[in-house]
Amino acid sequence: MFTLDTRGVFLKSHLNLSEFWRSFTTLSGDVREGFVEITRHSLALLGMAVVAVALTFFARPGLQVYASETLMSWLEMRQAETLDIDILLEGASRSTATSVKSLPKDQMAVTQWLSRKYKVSPEPVGALVSEAWSVGERSQIAPTLILAVMAIESRFNPFASGSQGGMGLMQIEPNAHSQALTPFGGRLAAFDPLTNLRVGTRHLQFLIQQSSTVEDALRLYAADSGQARDETYIDRVLSEQKQLDKITQGFKTAGVAPSHSGGTKTTQFPL
Repeated sequence: MFTLDTRGVFLKSHLNLSEFWRSFTTLSGDVREGFVEITRHSLALLGMAVVAVALTFFARPGLQVYASETLMSWLEMRQAETLDIDILLEGASRSTATSVKSLPKDQMAVTQWLSRKYKVSPEPVGALVSEAWSVGERSQIAPTLILAVMAIESRFNPFASGSQGGMGLMQIEPNAHSQALTPFGGRLAAFDPLTNLRVGTRHLQFLIQQSSTVEDALRLYAADSGQARDETYIDRVLSEQKQLDKITQGFKTAGVAPSHSGGTKTTQFPL
């Protein structure tokens, strides 16, 4: 049974809890009402500000024109910055260049030698050297022979033009190789360095397969590129290849050098 003292304590605690709840409810209501009032006044102030700005622009047309021009100028500037970034990224992805330091040691040595001799930046030369190694492995032609032909034909000028219509690095004739160039965009693709290298190497591979010696294949290649009258053409190509082979001595190189007594009979590699 509860004593009088116990019931008194219980009633007192109940009253304290009721008072606390009543105070909390009152405080919550005040906060809610205050928030509503602040929001209402803020919206009213915002509306008044909008009306004031609108009246100002209406009263002063010159200010409206100035604000409009300023906003458009800012938007155009932001758009130009975005376009510039996209163009820069797109240009970097399209460029025929590679970091020389990322190349294997033999390709790096060849790149540096060719860059010095022909006064061409090493990064684009490095991309061509890397591609020559890759294509040479697929076509079973020594990459140094591919690069030697390229050096004699154009001195690594991707925009070179020959007397018989040869174009680009390996002086391929677009009309004669129209079918090979079509997947890459047609005739003008001959000026793309990597496309020119692939099509030119495929043509060289075909001539080697049809000839009994590399010299005979080079003689046919010279005739196709407009250098048939150059009696030193074959010697210059083979001399250039010999120099490149010396540079790669001690390194494991890709590609198979065709014998000077006969071509390597392989199927043509896919472009």
